[in-house]
Amino acid sequence: MDRNNSEEAYGNISNVIHQAVLNPHLEKEMLVQICDGCKQNSFAGLCTSLSHLSIARERIGSKSNTKLISVIAFPFGFIPIYNKIKEAEYAIEKGAEELDFVPNYFALNESNIELFAEEINQISKLGVPLRVILDANTLLTSSKLTLAINASIDAGATGIQIGNGFGPAITKDQTLKVSGIVKNRCSIKTVGGIKTFYQAIEMIEAGATYVGTSLGFEINKEQKKKG
Repeated sequence: MDRNNSEEAYGNISNVIHQAVLNPHLEKEMLVQICDGCKQNSFAGLCTSLSHLSIARERIGSKSNTKLISVIAFPFGFIPIYNKIKEAEYAIEKGAEELDFVPNYFALNESNIELFAEEINQISKLGVPLRVILDANTLLTSSKLTLAINASIDAGATGIQIGNGFGPAITKDQTLKVSGIVKNRCSIKTVGGIKTFYQAIEMIEAGATYVGTSLGFEINKEQKKKG
C-alpha cells in the first residue's frame, strides 16, 4: 500500500477517481453534465470512447485537474495493430491525455510474448501515458499474469489496469496480487464493481493508484456525508 495515496484518497476520494463514460447510448446532454461534474469535482480522470472525445475535451477545458482518457481497442482488443495505432493517434489528436489500451490477449495466450509486447511498445511511442488493460477475471487465475505485467512495463506502459468492467467485481485480493507483481514500477487502476466509498478505499489500500467507476459522483457524495 502506498500510504500517501491512501491518505490522499481518505482526504478527498476525487483525487483517485477515473469517471467512466462508456455507455454507447449516452445522450449529449448527459455527456455534457458528466464532463462538467468531473471538472467541478476535480476527478483525477474522465475515461471515455473515441466518439465522445471532442465534446469531453471542450467541456473539460485545458486547465482542469481532470485528465481526459480514451479507451483504445476496447473492450476485447480484437483489431489489428494498424487499427489500434490509428485509434490512438485519433484519440491524441482529439485531446486525449492518457490511453487505456486493450492488448493482444490471443498473442499472450499463445505465449507469443514478443507480439504482445510489440503492440504495447508501438502505442507507447506515441508519447502519452499508456495503461494496459488486463482481463483480471481470466488472467488472475493464469500463470501468464506476471509475464503480462512485466512485458507491459518493459514495453513502455506507465500503468496497469485490473479489469475492464465486465464480469464479476474485482476484489481486494486481486488488487493485492497485481500490486505485488508491479512492485511500484507503474500506476495501478482497478476497474469493475466499485460502487461505494468503502470499496474504493479498499482498492486503494490494496495498492491501486486509481479506481475506475461509472459511479464516481455517488462515491464522492458518500464521502462528503461521512465527513
